[in-house]
Amino acid sequence: MPPAQPRSIAPCGTRNMYAGSLRIAAFGTERDGGCSEGLPEASLLRTYLARSALVSHLDRSPPAGPGPGPGPVPALTEYRARLFGNVPLVVHDCPVWDMFDSDWYTSCRLLGGADVVVIKYSVNDQASFQGLRDNYLPMIQRALSHCSIPVIISALGARKNVPCTCPLCTSDRRGCVTTSEGVQLAKELGGTYLELHTLNDFYVQKCFGGVLEYFMIQSLNQKSSEKMKKRKKMQKCPGVQPPQLEQPGKMPILRPEPSRFTSDLRGLLLGSCPCSDVAFLPEDLSMAVPAHRVILCSASPLFTLLFRVRSPQDPMEEAVVRAAGRLFTVRPGDAFPGDHRQLPSTRVVVKDPIFCSCLTDILHFIYSGAFQWEQLEEDIKEKLKDLEKTEHVLEKVKSILNTPGKLSTAKDCRSHQMKRVCSTSLRLFFNTPVLADVIFKVQGATVPAHRAVLVARCEVMAAMFNGNYLEASSVLVPVYGVSKDTFLSFLEYLYTDSCCPASILQAMSLLICAEMYQVMRLQHMCELYIITQLQSMPTRELASTSLSIVSLLKKAKFHNSDCLSTWLLHFIATNYLIFSQKPEFQDLSGEDRAVVERHRWPPSLYLQQLAEYQRHLQSRGSHCSIL
Repeated sequence: MPPAQPRSIAPCGTRNMYAGSLRIAAFGTERDGGCSEGLPEASLLRTYLARSALVSHLDRSPPAGPGPGPGPVPALTEYRARLFGNVPLVVHDCPVWDMFDSDWYTSCRLLGGADVVVIKYSVNDQASFQGLRDNYLPMIQRALSHCSIPVIISALGARKNVPCTCPLCTSDRRGCVTTSEGVQLAKELGGTYLELHTLNDFYVQKCFGGVLEYFMIQSLNQKSSEKMKKRKKMQKCPGVQPPQLEQPGKMPILRPEPSRFTSDLRGLLLGSCPCSDVAFLPEDLSMAVPAHRVILCSASPLFTLLFRVRSPQDPMEEAVVRAAGRLFTVRPGDAFPGDHRQLPSTRVVVKDPIFCSCLTDILHFIYSGAFQWEQLEEDIKEKLKDLEKTEHVLEKVKSILNTPGKLSTAKDCRSHQMKRVCSTSLRLFFNTPVLADVIFKVQGATVPAHRAVLVARCEVMAAMFNGNYLEASSVLVPVYGVSKDTFLSFLEYLYTDSCCPASILQAMSLLICAEMYQVMRLQHMCELYIITQLQSMPTRELASTSLSIVSLLKKAKFHNSDCLSTWLLHFIATNYLIFSQKPEFQDLSGEDRAVVERHRWPPSLYLQQLAEYQRHLQSRGSHCSIL
């Protein structure tokens, strides 16, 4: 667009310098040394207006030449644009602070007539900043003393020579403007302080643009409220009222299902104890209690040493092994009679008969994450009916779950300390070949895992590994239709009961995987993540994003995510003015289009009533107070 002719600013005593528009007054320069040559190409305001998705029809007037009195202002650039669709925007950008000396009258009108004031300086120009503080700050405070105008303090650039803060250092401490100096300036002006290291999209659009647009929206709301009050007072025809726009209906708050992590692991001890790879036996071999090495090793370092998962690293761990030898003995399978040949290959003989009589309760405590110490105490007291024997067993449990170097005496092993120290850590065995008994092949890569965890946490995998399927007897299991990253995120949830998707698309892929394996809680967590991310997306970003909401809707419906698909339809209808302009809107099915049109906001009836009300006011020579 060719530049328009230079405009001068006529002095005006009111804030209605440009009626019905938003006005921004910017002072200061982004350049080091105060140089303003070529500034429009590197100007903060110019960069924002050129890149913002909310700005259209940008028109720039070049710097006006010098003139006497209240006429044209030196090096003053004026921008005109349309904001938020049809709101006029006028920006005055003056990089030269000398204007306050040469034309105080116009400077005062610029400040008093602005809706937002932007003060800019370079963090590498200490001299210019000090001039602003010493000479022009009192003038700005005086001009803004009778009005409440939001002020944005923008510190631009990356500091080249950060000054030394040592009080004994004699180096030059005035090389650049520190953050504390900028914050202090913002406090004195009652403004908002921003540091913009460079004029890229992040700092200009998200950081500076977000704050600027917030203040502009607040100003528009205030003006609309003032106009509404004025119109009500001056309304000559009380019988004709403007249409009322109701707020869109809100969807119910989604809450994730409660965790089943503890009950899932404890379920491994019920029934036939599938996938068990270790058995505890008394010395008389009268019974056998199956268990799982990966669960035991995640609960205590003692079991990692007992099962030779790792070797002792220091004398303290060697002492732990010796203590374990006084309670347990690991024997090979051929050392047992024929009746016990069907047991898992790892067999542990419990030498202490009192401890062995409570072994089932102890394993339930360990599989529950070692969080219910008081419950374990009550169960053992009820079973043994002897206080001395109860204390004996509890001391053995504490020695098993004790982390070397953290708990050493019985006095230290209070229940609240046990809860902090003795929790399971299955995360340590995620995606590691240690104790792994199954390997998944995904996209040509191998992922080790543990059947016990998979069977406990996923019903589909429990049926796959315990039923009459090929996977039940295979070590290598292929996985189709899922990417490696998505499958790793799925396994991480099974091991840790948590998921942290990196994006909305990754969350949708994980949701599809969770639906494939029927892990409903993970599916709901992905739904909640997607909804939260879309709700927090600003209108400007929603209008310019390349993410297809309609595509998400189709995937949600195809994979039986009823909650998410219902919410997405509501989201599209609530933001109808944005999505109706996108090409993806045409991809909605007839049924979905009908739902969106029926619940669209603003409603079509309101727009019709508004148009009729505008025509009525125009016929009476009035203006619409709503707009």
